[in-house]
Amino acid sequence: MLAGSSRMALSWNFSRVKQQTVIGIDLAGSPKRNTGMCTMRGSSIDRFATLHTDDEILFYVAEDRPSVVAIDAPLTLPPGRRTIEDRNGQHYRPCDRELLKRGIRFFPITLGPMRTLTKRGMALARKLRKFRCSVIEIYPGAAQDVWNIARKQDGLHKLLRGLRNLGVLGLAKTMNGDELDAVTGALVGEWFVCGKTEVLGGTRHRGIVMPVPEIPKQLRKTRTS
Repeated sequence: MLAGSSRMALSWNFSRVKQQTVIGIDLAGSPKRNTGMCTMRGSSIDRFATLHTDDEILFYVAEDRPSVVAIDAPLTLPPGRRTIEDRNGQHYRPCDRELLKRGIRFFPITLGPMRTLTKRGMALARKLRKFRCSVIEIYPGAAQDVWNIARKQDGLHKLLRGLRNLGVLGLAKTMNGDELDAVTGALVGEWFVCGKTEVLGGTRHRGIVMPVPEIPKQLRKTRTS
């Protein structure tokens, strides 16, 4: 959970805005590993899947024609680096430094398997943008911390319960961890559509998009009294 955070898990009233199709992708670094996919419209899950190859992912997205695709993978490089293998430049991006300040756990993108994930994520994002949708970088674990719900490492049943408490409809007990993280990503994408997010360390499309929960009405009254 987010260190020092007193934020509560909140659901957002999606009826306030026109519903749009959003896809969350929990991308794996290798096509041999599972990539979780989830399509949401408003607070409801339309479908979810576990895929592997880039072609499978692109076909899935093309079928649903989303307005936003939220990818759990680094989509930018640290300042000074032209490629992920470039040793000139920094290890951390501005958004990574902001995660450090907030006490949120993450793996630096210049280390080990994260290099492969970064290359795949950036290449996939370029292809997805040809569908004329917004492609944003998200981090499910950080969003789960902000929402004060469990990460998948804490138990899938706990994460499932946390997402349900946030108002997500259509969840299934059979969902694996990659699919639940894809649901989390899609939910961040829905909050992005609703204007309920911030971008860590960058502009609208150049940093990690994070949810910003509203203060519950009960607490708001207490603070103003």
